[in-house]
Amino acid sequence: MTVHISGIDVVSPLGLSREEHWKALLDGCSGLGATRSFDSTPYDNPVSGEVLGFDPGELPSRLLPATDRMTQMSLVAAAGAFEDSGIDLDGVDPLDIGVMTASTAGGYAFGQKELQNLWSRGPKYVSTHQSYAWFYAVNTGQISIRHGCQGHSGVIVADDAGGLDAIALAARRLARGNRVMLTGSVDSTMCPWGRVAHTSTGQLSRSADPRTAYLPFDERADGWVNGEGGAHLVLRSEADGSYAAVLGHGATVDGAQDAPGTGLGRAIRLALDAAGLRPRDIDLVLADAAGTRQADRAEAAALVDVFGACSVPVAAPKTATGRMGCGTASLDIAMAALAIRDQTIPPTVNAEADESLGIDLRGVTARHRITNVLVLSRGIGGFNSALVIGA
Repeated sequence: MTVHISGIDVVSPLGLSREEHWKALLDGCSGLGATRSFDSTPYDNPVSGEVLGFDPGELPSRLLPATDRMTQMSLVAAAGAFEDSGIDLDGVDPLDIGVMTASTAGGYAFGQKELQNLWSRGPKYVSTHQSYAWFYAVNTGQISIRHGCQGHSGVIVADDAGGLDAIALAARRLARGNRVMLTGSVDSTMCPWGRVAHTSTGQLSRSADPRTAYLPFDERADGWVNGEGGAHLVLRSEADGSYAAVLGHGATVDGAQDAPGTGLGRAIRLALDAAGLRPRDIDLVLADAAGTRQADRAEAAALVDVFGACSVPVAAPKTATGRMGCGTASLDIAMAALAIRDQTIPPTVNAEADESLGIDLRGVTARHRITNVLVLSRGIGGFNSALVIGA
């Protein structure tokens, strides 16, 4: 059974809707800047990709004190994706509608606030909502409640790679009985506690200049930038009005004995095999683009091994938003679908490809024939995921 992407909505540092984000991306805009959500001066990573101007006011007022910012953005994007799909949810059995999201760690900012209350004011000042607002499955739960989705649902935790894995699992659920799946991810760790967690990896950029803070595949690469946001998608079997089809998925986990990039290469080949495609059938790759020299070399080597040197256009639109946890890969799938719709390669802003890597990194927006797109994502812990979508 072919699974189609019939609805998309986005919340990101570039825009608060699908088309607003897409236009800003194609115009070469960047959503990176000095951190505003909290005082970042004690940290060595002053640049962030923040969602500015987000207003959760369209949500029921009872939800606002009970949800993390991440969940509020997720609820807004989910509602937008359902609306974009044109599905009349009242006309579908609730048991046939499922939700499959991904998360890195749940509601970080909400949890930090309640911990501060605990230690500064005492246990009586800790919100009862803390019991679930921090939870990595909270977005799936809140979306399900708000839209009455009672079909098979779940959540994936595989660091950034989970954003692709969740979409692949949602597609499988359609083949096993669900009629409609809301999937993708919106993620945020934009608070001091979240920043400390990311800093501990040693992979965050220390640049204070938004133009040089996140430069994957560039000789100047010095790490990645923490962002927030993502995308939700509606999947169903009907093709009417769809953006693209989900064709194939591959996932692997690197072991300590594996050479860098080995697992990613296997994931790419698994996705191509599942899609019934050959390397030459791929018209665009949206790269994971870790932004560290070692990880970038490993990804480039995997691409060259599968496709050959400079034989397929590669883009990393996430340089305009930062890495948003699981939301990054979900947003890349949304951008891949729009790239197919508009036959346009989105730009990789700021970065200049190191020619020795052997990849055709596209720095500017360009018209291009696009039928099939490969999206890649990796997560800390050795997670690798590859997903192919096509016209």
